[in-house]
Amino acid sequence: MMDRNRAIWIKDPLGILADGAERGIVVQDGRVVELVPRGRQPTTSAAFFEAGDHVVLPGLINTHHHFYQTLTRALPAAMDRELFPWLQALYPVWARLTPERLELGVTVAMSELLLSGCTTTTDHHYVFPAGLEDAVGIEVAVAKRLGMRVLLTRGSMNRSQRDGGLPPDSVVQDEDTILADSERVVAKHHQRGEDAMVQIALAPCSPFSVTTSLMRATAALADRLDVRLHTHLAETEDENKFCEQTHGCRPLDYLEQCGWLNARTWLAHGVHFNATEMKRLAQAKTTISHCAYSNQLLASGCCPVCDMEAAGVAIGLGVDGSASNDGSNLMQEVRAAFLLQRARYGVGKVSHKDALRWATRGSAACIGRPELGEIAVGKRADLALFKLDELRFSGHGDALAALVLCGAHRADRVMVAGKWVVTDGAIEGLDIADLVRRHSAAARAMQAG
Repeated sequence: MMDRNRAIWIKDPLGILADGAERGIVVQDGRVVELVPRGRQPTTSAAFFEAGDHVVLPGLINTHHHFYQTLTRALPAAMDRELFPWLQALYPVWARLTPERLELGVTVAMSELLLSGCTTTTDHHYVFPAGLEDAVGIEVAVAKRLGMRVLLTRGSMNRSQRDGGLPPDSVVQDEDTILADSERVVAKHHQRGEDAMVQIALAPCSPFSVTTSLMRATAALADRLDVRLHTHLAETEDENKFCEQTHGCRPLDYLEQCGWLNARTWLAHGVHFNATEMKRLAQAKTTISHCAYSNQLLASGCCPVCDMEAAGVAIGLGVDGSASNDGSNLMQEVRAAFLLQRARYGVGKVSHKDALRWATRGSAACIGRPELGEIAVGKRADLALFKLDELRFSGHGDALAALVLCGAHRADRVMVAGKWVVTDGAIEGLDIADLVRRHSAAARAMQAG
């Protein structure tokens, strides 16, 4: 185990996503303390890690996920459906979540993310069947065990089928229960400051699964507790129609009426905003998590990333739930976003570096953590190191481009807060084969009812 207080020079990388660091970087006490330019030696006394076989990235940051959905990947009943019928097929299965099943689903999701080079992840957990009241606590325990940095959202739904919503009664809670538990979870788990490993945000699920009263009360609570806000918005045209029919306005107008259009908020998807709405998002400093795989699988549309960036909106990347991706691999999500946005905007508008930027600095902006997502002096030492020794990379020229163009998917080493949490492509102390066996058995049992 590496002593995080001891300086270490990550020496002479094959490639690195940083300017003026051709000979690598020095990390100490969980931070980047020095960039080593071409032809120079570190001024800091340090041990070294030979990185000549590695491409070094800032740790990738996942800005939208539903960990529990790893238990319902490629579920036949939900395949080949658009969002609303897809949800209706899955809600009854998700209602069978138990603490044991959730713990396995979360472990699989976080492990897959770590192994893909992700060092910080969010999660949007909004399903609370009886017995699963401490879902966020279960997620915190897994994150601490794996050494991952997290921003976990206390999600919520209080509008069930009997109220005109989509979810069944068994997975929703009443407003008073939701608000009281939201305050409890923040008080118990939320850490502040640049070294924070566990943070909490509040996250009513969507305009069609929560009441206006809950949206407004949650915004007020987030303001009082000084935490971030998250929800799905503008994902499908069906959502637009629902808001227009139910609230008499478009989703962004509804969000503003509820007190959400501000710098605390980051939104998942953002597929169906018009030009005027993009300017309003930028003015409010509200950010967007682009979920390329999910939007393609559910045929929701294509997030207008370049138009939003031109308007001044910060964009991050999210893998979304493993029932609509159907994976938790953020490096693959980088490639998916690159290809989708290049197809939309053309070769001259989108490069591999744009896609990497979305998953690093852009995602850091989404979650309000500017100390993450960049290799620079003073930033946190969260790093992902990839080898290019697989057949898929043979013959590559540019090492950074090869990660995206040739389809990197597995990190060789991952550092979080100055500590190696992945070495030689493995998470220390985690028996993957045993995890797969237990997780698969839990998934089969949950799907069978």
